[in-house]
Amino acid sequence: MKLEEVEVFVEAVLAGSLAGAARRLSLSPMAASRSLNNLEAELGVRLVHRTTRALSPTGEGEIFLPHAQALLEGRASALADLRPDGSGLSGHLRITASAAFGRRVIAPLLPAFMQQHPALNVELQTTDEQVDIVAQGMDVAIRIAPLRDNRLVARRLADNPRVLCASAGYLAQHGHPRTLHDLAEHQCLAVTGTSHWAFVQAGKRVRQRVTGRFSASAIDALYEACAGGLGIVNLSRWYVEPALQQRLIEEVILQDAEPEPLGVWAVYPSSRLVPAKVRVFIAALEHAFTRPMPAR
Repeated sequence: MKLEEVEVFVEAVLAGSLAGAARRLSLSPMAASRSLNNLEAELGVRLVHRTTRALSPTGEGEIFLPHAQALLEGRASALADLRPDGSGLSGHLRITASAAFGRRVIAPLLPAFMQQHPALNVELQTTDEQVDIVAQGMDVAIRIAPLRDNRLVARRLADNPRVLCASAGYLAQHGHPRTLHDLAEHQCLAVTGTSHWAFVQAGKRVRQRVTGRFSASAIDALYEACAGGLGIVNLSRWYVEPALQQRLIEEVILQDAEPEPLGVWAVYPSSRLVPAKVRVFIAALEHAFTRPMPAR
């Protein structure tokens, strides 16, 4: 039994399609189909039901799946024990993250990371939409948002404190909000479709309604509007810290509340079979949070 063929079966079930498995394993659809056919022929059973649109395990496939995963996990564990520092990583690592986080945090660490692992190819997909990482064949997603899919495995990498910011010009013209309710009298620059910001007040989570003349779907646009004097923005500290240090904008500190912090999460399809390339990348990302953010 070839482990490469077993891997195609496992990935096809996780992705719900052979096309998804092929993308994840960098195979052609024909090669993935051939591998699955070979495995079924060797075992003498049909492992999956296949249609033009979907794939699902048969009863025999459901029985074999945990054994297949155990086989692959054993291989991964053996290789990890031989190379505990992650040396010798190869293949493709597919990462997805928001556009701003990908540009500001992930992209700067990739040159050194890839120099350490010259046989590893990396694809970074940046989007502000929450992609289906299984269907898209992604190895790991980095998310700073409430997690909506409980089928996935999430690991918290770091805290994600948020800060209110405005330009000196805006504050000179409109004054500094001192309390949470003062925000109702200010231009607040929010993500499109957002009507409230979350805060922590006296140890409790509260929501404050915010309004403003400008909204955007991307935080890059919100930052530029803030720096240009259009209003107050609520952004992650990792994003605004360089601008704060350069005094391009100012932090707005309320006397009675602070923005609710979020978390930075690594999300992947399964707690089993986490490849060494994913574990080593996550470790590098965690380390990045201990260093100052690069200047904008």
